[in-house]
Amino acid sequence: MSPLADPPVPDPDALRRRLFEAGYVAGEELSGLVWMALTLSRPMLLEGEAGVGKTAIAAACARALGRPLLRLQCHEGLDLAQAVYEWNYGRQLLEIRLAEAGHGNEGDLRDTLFSERFLLERPLLQAIRSPAPCVLLIDEVDRADEAFEAFLLEMLSEYQVTVPELGTLAARSTPLTVLTSNGTRDLSDALRRRCLFSYIEFPTLAREIEIVRTLVPEAAGRLAEEAVAFVQRLRREDLDKKPGVAETLDWIRILFRLGHAGLPDDPRALAPTLAALLKTRNDQWQLTPERVGRLVDGPRIAQDTGVAKDLGVAKVRAGDMDPGPAADLGAGGGA
Repeated sequence: MSPLADPPVPDPDALRRRLFEAGYVAGEELSGLVWMALTLSRPMLLEGEAGVGKTAIAAACARALGRPLLRLQCHEGLDLAQAVYEWNYGRQLLEIRLAEAGHGNEGDLRDTLFSERFLLERPLLQAIRSPAPCVLLIDEVDRADEAFEAFLLEMLSEYQVTVPELGTLAARSTPLTVLTSNGTRDLSDALRRRCLFSYIEFPTLAREIEIVRTLVPEAAGRLAEEAVAFVQRLRREDLDKKPGVAETLDWIRILFRLGHAGLPDDPRALAPTLAALLKTRNDQWQLTPERVGRLVDGPRIAQDTGVAKDLGVAKVRAGDMDPGPAADLGAGGGA
């Protein structure tokens, strides 16, 4: 069966507005990448550090396009039974027992035992066999083995899966496929050639303030500016895990609920809240009250190199969906 005709692709500006309404502040580069992926039916490969918002774009695309989201979390040792399909051995065994007891036709059983009726579809097969297009997230593909990466080549180039007992299962619809990588190992050139690529970085200070104003509007103002500036400086420290945008949003929500209009002068007042930003024992241990105080008392926003102009643009656009060409981050943060 040939793939069904996909729904019309929104123009880039309309797609950007939809992503914004779905809670993702996307710049022109990333919204253009999504538009190209939809237009060409090509997968997207998003690479970058953990926490920059790679995973969130898949969820935002699903909401913006009104499609279901299917997620495959990659890990070492991932195999076809977990990612693509496996046979329902329990049901097959039951059918065999029924046939032996005279409740079925053994001849028919030989023809149907390895049919789609006994096939358990996993995320990759579910995505291409879905009657309507979906969004397929293949998360942290760099954690999977090279053998599994090689299998992806057939699916990503032809959107089909070969099951030895059944033959080739072609796609009923073409999913919007998003692959993410944290760069823990190099991906093959063959996989990269099949994808549209973007490297996602942490947002600039101006962009992150705009994200906070959009997603936590009740905390807009001095608290948002000072808290984001603190997180930006914190990311320059020698941390095991840099806080992502999701951590920034959580921390600002906590500070707002505690009644802070800005960062408190006493760094000890911040200590209990830093659990939202620092996610390893070593990071919490090394960030002493003295270091927190230095980060709080760091350069004012207008003194940070290259920030004053961008921040002015962000203030002008505070109520505008157009976030400009800087880095792209959304509501979910994520890997």
